[in-house]
Amino acid sequence: MTLNYRIIGRGPPLIILHGLFGSLDNWVSVAKNLAVNSTVCLVDLRNHGQSFHDQHFNYEAMVADLDNLINELRVADYSILGHSMGGKVAMFYAAQSPHGIKKLIIVDIAPKKYPVYHQQILDGLSSINTEELSSRRKADDLLSKFVHDPKIRQFLLKNLKRSSNGSLEWKINLTAIHNHINAVGDALSATELIQIPTLFIRGGSSEYIREEDYSAIHQQFPQSTINTIPEVGHWVHAEAPQAFLEIVQTFLDQD
Repeated sequence: MTLNYRIIGRGPPLIILHGLFGSLDNWVSVAKNLAVNSTVCLVDLRNHGQSFHDQHFNYEAMVADLDNLINELRVADYSILGHSMGGKVAMFYAAQSPHGIKKLIIVDIAPKKYPVYHQQILDGLSSINTEELSSRRKADDLLSKFVHDPKIRQFLLKNLKRSSNGSLEWKINLTAIHNHINAVGDALSATELIQIPTLFIRGGSSEYIREEDYSAIHQQFPQSTINTIPEVGHWVHAEAPQAFLEIVQTFLDQD
């Protein structure tokens, strides 16, 4: 099965992979700016957006999906930008299939093991019975008991869509994500050495990449640099879009 994707722009190919609970729609604004100099391929990972649902949900499966898409598109000398879980997919893919990858951009995630960060979000989403849901406002009220930040709720509720009969339903496969949430935190094997120019972008207020992670990152990614955008959290591209775009474009333009 082929992942849902959207291509915009002209120039060297750049593949963008979203994070957990996200979709390619979250990256359209960024992609339109980068499309001035790149052919940008926005991707919905399995169990997200408009891509297929499947009970298997781990990095091995997502890497295989990405490999199938890249082979279908017949791209070469491409770069990959991945945020959070999408960044992990990019790292795992680069470890398996480094040939053809020109550059990596990893946004606010390290190759290390992470604990489950999103159990409260999953509990909140799972508490919403879509069969009895009358409106998005009602969904927001229900979710607010679990997720207090309205911006995060707004992001999560973009996963609601109208079905053919007019009722609301989830785009994401909540069951598969819930069953395999531990796998989302899996680490890249410490024996993997990624010899690809790699830019790590971290949010200065985020806990996902800490300064004590720098040594391990540079050891595993010898050609890496780490750039911090101050006073922003995990959704770096949404909180500081201009600074983010300037950093990404500068890196892509470097020989």
